[in-house]
Amino acid sequence: MLLTFFDIRGIVHYEFVPTGPTVNQVNHLEVLKRLHEKVRRKRPKLFANNSWILHHDNAPAHTALSVREFLATKQITVLEQPAYSRDLAPNDFFLFPKIKEILKGRHLDDIDDIRSNTTAALKAIPQKQFRNRFEGWTRRWHGCIASQGEYFEGDHGGIQQ
Repeated sequence: MLLTFFDIRGIVHYEFVPTGPTVNQVNHLEVLKRLHEKVRRKRPKLFANNSWILHHDNAPAHTALSVREFLATKQITVLEQPAYSRDLAPNDFFLFPKIKEILKGRHLDDIDDIRSNTTAALKAIPQKQFRNRFEGWTRRWHGCIASQGEYFEGDHGGIQQ
């Protein structure tokens, strides 16, 4: 499994979850600690004035008390996601489809081959595409607000893959 964190400028942090364990609050908390350090190093201005926002979905590992306490302690603002709103997760509507597009048709021999090709695909996505998708993400949020948080589908705001 691939965990990714990105912003309008591109990938901030990514890591592959080791095979075997499921994502739970314990290992997710460790991921967030590594993310916190990456934001400090890669986005120093956002880190210094504490103006970065984490968009979490509603997975149990993301909403666990220990995770919420860590985020509160570090004063990390979390943009909550309405229940059942897959349309609002940029990984789902942008990043993972983009990686699949780049890797389509390739034969990958083993897990190391998958990881190295996926990493190369992540690094091949131009910054402009991240910027465009964040504009699309904003339009999706406006669609969610217009639907009063109810489930919605479709191309809200002219978002294109």
